[in-house]
Amino acid sequence: MSKSSLKIQNIVATTSLNVPVSLTKLARSHSNTEYNPETFPGLVLRIKKPKSAVLVFSSGNLVCTGTKSTLQVREVIQQVIKQLAKIGIKVKDKPKINVQNIVASGSINMTLNLNLLALELENTEYEPEQFPGLVYKLIEPTATFLLFTNGKLVCTGTKNKDQLEASMKQLTKNVKAATKRLNE
Repeated sequence: MSKSSLKIQNIVATTSLNVPVSLTKLARSHSNTEYNPETFPGLVLRIKKPKSAVLVFSSGNLVCTGTKSTLQVREVIQQVIKQLAKIGIKVKDKPKINVQNIVASGSINMTLNLNLLALELENTEYEPEQFPGLVYKLIEPTATFLLFTNGKLVCTGTKNKDQLEASMKQLTKNVKAATKRLNE
């Protein structure tokens, strides 16, 4: 399994700016926002480059989605801080970014018999009438995979590249072991 076969599609990260934010003021001064306090307490701030969306809460907490690297997450947070400065909100502390989830896609480079894997692997869900993929929850390291017959996959639930690589290695090992057991 080569490292390049996994491609990060989305990173969800959180941070706190440690300053209160007037969401009404932010919504009024920026056209790239959505704010409906009756339905949701946060404001959605859309960033064009890198393409992402940031949930901004009045507490100063942020949730950033749509980026493909931690470098992009930092860029987006800096842009949010600059936009807040324009409405008089000064962020003094350097925000500590916490990655909550990484979604990656890739391939295991083999054809998979999902019916047999569902029987051989623990922690799987497979209902082909409802969804063509097998859901496989890996316990150590923690990750959830969607596996498809053609070997393509989606991985979610990891928090960094090392965890992502480790879960991919473990998945490959488990799938090969299950396939070997079936062929004995």
